[in-house]
Amino acid sequence: MGFAVAAMMLSQVAPGFADSRFQPGWRFAPPPGITLTNQRPRHALALQASGQVQPLYLRQVVSYPTGERSGTIVVDTSSHFLYFVLGDGRALRYGIGVARDGFEWSGTHRVSRKAEWPGWTPPAEMRKRQPGLPAHMEGGPNNPLGARALYLGSTLYRIHGTNEPWSIGQNVSSGCIRMTNEDVIDLYGRVQLNTKVVVL
Repeated sequence: MGFAVAAMMLSQVAPGFADSRFQPGWRFAPPPGITLTNQRPRHALALQASGQVQPLYLRQVVSYPTGERSGTIVVDTSSHFLYFVLGDGRALRYGIGVARDGFEWSGTHRVSRKAEWPGWTPPAEMRKRQPGLPAHMEGGPNNPLGARALYLGSTLYRIHGTNEPWSIGQNVSSGCIRMTNEDVIDLYGRVQLNTKVVVL
């Protein structure tokens, strides 16, 4: 029995498999009928979720000549990198996931709030697009905002963690900048309120 045929014939997903929570058209989404699991897949209808990030997107100090002052965050959405400017032509570079088609934005804001294990209240527009979303979700390991969040001015956008590390390097969000939980915890400890954030 082929992989696609098996996917069509089985309508129930085995217990213990993670809810993938993906949207059609996202580049990292599994095929229809397939779920992701953090365990070893038990049949052809499951894919093992990679907890790894491509080496290109691992946190590292890089050469980064810029006119921005040290402590500034520069988000380069086209290359999927966030730079924390260190000064002397260097920056700490992190891999990120950015907005999918139609949700891109750019501009300069300030960090207006910091939160550990933030709760998530999906905006009304998002709930209209995705009716299955909860009105509110308490913070924790299963929360889409991950371990930390940096809120950008009065916008609905945030730099936040994710429980989907395989999405780093992808265009996946509704405008927020996502990082691995490990990286957002590291950045959170370096960033002060009112830090300048430049999104390119």
